[in-house]
Amino acid sequence: MSDTVLCPKCGSEFTYPSDNMTVCSQCFYEWNPEEAASEAANDGKILDANGNELQDGDSVVVVKDLPVKGAPKPVKAGTKVKNIRLRPDSDHNIDCKIDGFGSMALKSEFVKKA
Repeated sequence: MSDTVLCPKCGSEFTYPSDNMTVCSQCFYEWNPEEAASEAANDGKILDANGNELQDGDSVVVVKDLPVKGAPKPVKAGTKVKNIRLRPDSDHNIDCKIDGFGSMALKSEFVKKA
């Protein structure tokens, strides 16, 4: 069986198709193999809201108001952030400093390259 699909969560070879999804019989994880293939193509790249690849040192603009826990006001849409640092191993994959807020982590889906 050369067409065996391994589970991306647990690595099990015991998977089966169900409708347009693939299901692992060991951990019961469900995924769409077409989406998994497109995510694998972008593996290691961090993309902004428009699909542009981000690099360390780039400047970005926040695209929507982002509430900040413990702060009385949100980070407003249109705020420019300079000299970002990327963290590909984290959910909030951008480290930066924002005037009036200090150091914080942002998700790349809420910024666009400036």
